[in-house]
Amino acid sequence: MRQKAEQVTLEAAVRPTNGKGPSAALRRQGVVPCVVYKEGKSAVSIQVSGRDLHRVLHTKAGENVLISLRFTGDSKELLRGHSDLSSGENVVLIKELQHHPVTHQILHVDFNEISLTKRITVSVPLSFEGEAVGVKQGSGVLEHMRWEMEVECLPTEIPAEIPVEISGLELGVTMHVKDIVLPEGVKAVTDPEQPVIACVEPRQEEVAAPAVEGAAVAEPEVIKQKKPEEEAAAGAAEGKEKEKEKPKEKVEAKKG
Repeated sequence: MRQKAEQVTLEAAVRPTNGKGPSAALRRQGVVPCVVYKEGKSAVSIQVSGRDLHRVLHTKAGENVLISLRFTGDSKELLRGHSDLSSGENVVLIKELQHHPVTHQILHVDFNEISLTKRITVSVPLSFEGEAVGVKQGSGVLEHMRWEMEVECLPTEIPAEIPVEISGLELGVTMHVKDIVLPEGVKAVTDPEQPVIACVEPRQEEVAAPAVEGAAVAEPEVIKQKKPEEEAAAGAAEGKEKEKEKPKEKVEAKKG
């Protein structure tokens, strides 16, 4: 049985002006500026309600949800004669979400307009099911290499997630992309030899050797810096010592 992707409707309006200033003003009103792209066509600037967008993103399909953009009111007039978007409904997928680095507020969205009859490539999250036998009966631990994979399918057949059965995973065994059973109509794009999950021995933590009781602990040598007056006195004393070490010169008496 083919799996049907979830499709929701999102009301949109054409943005009359672009730029940082107008976009910031929209965000203060709870509106998110967006751009719709279509292959071979020019991009169209639109805006959607932040609240409605939040609802759309929190469906089971997540960011792979199929969105029907519905233009109403003045936007229909603005779209008349526009060859890149219709004044009815346009099916799109989310291409990119931009979030605020601190508040995580959605700042901007890029949409890709798609055809429901043309296969596309998307990233789908992996859902690991079961308990690995290498963990259940042995001392193994799971090591994840991938949490999602790229697949090709029709937009209406995008799975919300791809189940990965790991019950038979034994200690020392690695599952690869080629080992994952995909839904009907879905083809893997990610390299089939890419590792996905493995059952491995737990890593041994290095323990520092205990100190021997009674062993002498070497203390670092402390070199004290001499004060200026101490250095001067030491220099004078050294000079006197060198003077004493000089051989005495013989003085011959002058003959009258």
